[in-house]
Amino acid sequence: MIGEDLIKQASERIAPHVIRTPLVASAVLSDRCGTQVHLKLEHHQLTGSFKLRGAANAILQLNLMERQRGVIAASTGNHGRALSYAARAAGSHATICMSHLVPKNKVSEIRRLGATVRIVGSSQDDAQEDVERLAAEDGLCIIPPFDHPHIIAGQGTVGLEICEAMPRIATVLVPLSGGGLAAGVAAAVKALRPAAKVIGVSMDRGAAMKASLDAGHPVQVKEFRSLADSLGGGIGLANVWTYSMCKVLLDDVVLVTETEIAAGIRHAYQHEGEVVEGAGAVGIAALLSGKISRLDGPIAILLSGRNIDMTLHREIINGLNASRDTKCGP
Repeated sequence: MIGEDLIKQASERIAPHVIRTPLVASAVLSDRCGTQVHLKLEHHQLTGSFKLRGAANAILQLNLMERQRGVIAASTGNHGRALSYAARAAGSHATICMSHLVPKNKVSEIRRLGATVRIVGSSQDDAQEDVERLAAEDGLCIIPPFDHPHIIAGQGTVGLEICEAMPRIATVLVPLSGGGLAAGVAAAVKALRPAAKVIGVSMDRGAAMKASLDAGHPVQVKEFRSLADSLGGGIGLANVWTYSMCKVLLDDVVLVTETEIAAGIRHAYQHEGEVVEGAGAVGIAALLSGKISRLDGPIAILLSGRNIDMTLHREIINGLNASRDTKCGP
């Protein structure tokens, strides 16, 4: 387990390098749900997603020799962008391995930040194999996207900020993929507000953590194209940290459809004035779809990223892949 002390240390360490993002009330969602609903605007982070917190926390703990050798990671896009940014700021160099499923806008932004980009295979597991080979051959330092204590502690700083801004928090909806964000946020929230519920939300196609929790151990899943592309990929069969933390700390896991994710993206833009990617919209999608049976408030929804291809965003806003909004609740 990653405890409150490590998360607080991470918060102090990364404070000069990240934005303390706002937690703002959503009048529309609050009216719909009959309780206070706030949005944690983590998509306003410097690299467009929460991932910078974990990446910065990890790189800042490398020694000079490790930074000089360079860092490497597999990524579905946002971790690669954050690691590239943090590595450049620390005087290091990043190599990012990604599958063919990663959207082109995320790949091009990682290249713009000066990283070496490798496109390998059709899954996150394929990219991870390339990472391990190159790390062994070139002596690069692996900074995993989620299953690492420094990454989890860095992402957990989001939970600290939520509890500090909303002391009576009752429910937190957090996007769930490999579990670094969900594990870190849940560790912070449960330490500070033990009665609060933390609910993970993922897409219903290839949700690796949900499948693993259901199976009772880490499992591999087939990866699919999804509006929530950042939530794709496996959790690793040798998962050390995030599987066990999510198993203990998460109160529930909710899956949303592609249509529901599109509705979440539309709602964020039309009612909240925010541009979010599919992974960043899954909490809103879960609330609108009525898939959360009990809505104890106040509620915080974590909007995790904004790095969506704008052509796709315009299509969704214009009504493609979208359905009408529904009331909250069962």
